[in-house]
Amino acid sequence: MPITPMTGTAMPMQPMVAGKRWMVSAGHYLAAEAGATMLAAGGNAVDAAVAAGMTLGVVHADQVQFSGVAPLLIHMKERGDVVSISGLGTWPKATRPEVFVPENRIPLGLLRTVVPAAPDAWILALERFGTMPFHEVVQPAIRAAREGFCVHPMMAQFIAQFQDQYRLWPQNAEIFLPGGKPPVEGDLFVQTDLAASLQYMCDESEAATARGGHAAGLQAARAAFYTGDIARTMVRYHEENGGWLAMEDLAGYRSEVEEAVSIEIGGTRIFSCPAWCQGPTLLQMLRMVSGLDLPALGHNSAAYVHAIAEAMKLCFADRHRWFGDPRFVDVPLDLLLSEAYAAEQRKRIDPDRAWPEMPPPGVPGNMASAVIGTVPPVEGDTSYACAVDRWGNAVSATPSDTSYESEVIPGLGFVPSSRGSQSWADPSSPSSVQPGKRPRLTPNPSLAIRDGEFVMPFGGPGGDLQPQAMMQVFLNHTMFGMPIQAAIEAPRFVTHSMPHTFEPHLYQPGRLDLETSLGEEVAQALSDKGHLVHMRPAISTNVSGVCAIRADLRSGTLYGGADPRRAARAIGW
Repeated sequence: MPITPMTGTAMPMQPMVAGKRWMVSAGHYLAAEAGATMLAAGGNAVDAAVAAGMTLGVVHADQVQFSGVAPLLIHMKERGDVVSISGLGTWPKATRPEVFVPENRIPLGLLRTVVPAAPDAWILALERFGTMPFHEVVQPAIRAAREGFCVHPMMAQFIAQFQDQYRLWPQNAEIFLPGGKPPVEGDLFVQTDLAASLQYMCDESEAATARGGHAAGLQAARAAFYTGDIARTMVRYHEENGGWLAMEDLAGYRSEVEEAVSIEIGGTRIFSCPAWCQGPTLLQMLRMVSGLDLPALGHNSAAYVHAIAEAMKLCFADRHRWFGDPRFVDVPLDLLLSEAYAAEQRKRIDPDRAWPEMPPPGVPGNMASAVIGTVPPVEGDTSYACAVDRWGNAVSATPSDTSYESEVIPGLGFVPSSRGSQSWADPSSPSSVQPGKRPRLTPNPSLAIRDGEFVMPFGGPGGDLQPQAMMQVFLNHTMFGMPIQAAIEAPRFVTHSMPHTFEPHLYQPGRLDLETSLGEEVAQALSDKGHLVHMRPAISTNVSGVCAIRADLRSGTLYGGADPRRAARAIGW
């Protein structure tokens, strides 16, 4: 079968960062600096992750909205557990799913809006586990919005790619196409209205803290967004423009705090958020490949890539069949994550032949529709931040939401979460549209713990590519002994042989993308097995961008890894 040629050039590598006191790694260097500022001031990992996450909503505003989603995993050493904060909003109560059925599509614009969840998730994390007030941790985000920052290559690439969508709404174009054209690398990018929105929340927090203490300040910051002037402005715009978001949706929203989902493999426990996101798919992938003799296949050999790609396809089939908001659908996670089920699924992997499309799910059922089509040249939005502090606490967070799928609210400078794009208009889908239901989210922070040896928060951007890249980095590090930075930079591959989670749910049966650094011989051997091989640059933006921290419990050293495929950096001390 033909192999498509690669385009682009390799990006430079970067060194691993080590520290003894604390570490933060984030999808943008200014976000990493924001987290480091909190840790240097005596804050904990939660304070740092929140500061970094909110700053990503400014410096990655093309791919992360302050008003978007923000799922988190939090490990507090003294508690010993790992909790999930959902940071994912619901469809408004006024939602009418039947509107989407005739075209079987959820169109661009206001009707994609779900309740903005990230501000609540950040504030809830500070309330339950943090030590610093909102008005302090939000300062780096305010400064970046008000004073501006230099546009980085990834941001310039994204905005240029989606400039036609930005032009659909004058207020979006005014911010993201200054002077009527996409910004270029090195331009100063200022977001005055967003700075004012953040400053309003900051002022409310600071005044309430002075009057009533820490808890009162957090409550005031939340009220400013969900019941105050910001909320009223969002709702007024929806009312005037045919949207569904209402004051009762905002006032009634609370992020869910629950026990993280986990599996244990070889003494390491890996954690994920529940099945309202795709996170358990990563656990299922790891469970399945743990029963294969991967070292014997040879790291990143054709046999190795083939086995993992086929396992990923099988797991994505189960994701497509089963995953959705557990409040509305029964997701058989115990079965899907069991060793017995994984053993049966492994038998479906033919070492000599690729599935020509996404396989049927292991547990049969109806399959929602998808569109055969092309994969966008830049895959997925989202960013990531993680932190480990001097007390051994760890946080893994994956904030997201685009600025080109729906409308900026004039005067506020942000797009209320358009994550409705990750639901399905098809009512037979487990992730169908329903009032009060959450979409099936792609952002899926992870965290691994091996008692007495290490704690490792990890994650990254890239839509459906996230669990694929995260699994490869995890295996590179834990199975093949690569230092965490080398594990991140190692050549990567991803399958597109499943319906993508984003509208319009494009599907490319059999497609397997390889970074060219895997080599022509591997590519040809995979093509001979039936994969539709597409070559990417040696270090490609289209295979996700992973950040991770390994906290070595034996030596007390923290190792920070950040992906050169994006604008990511790690900072430690």
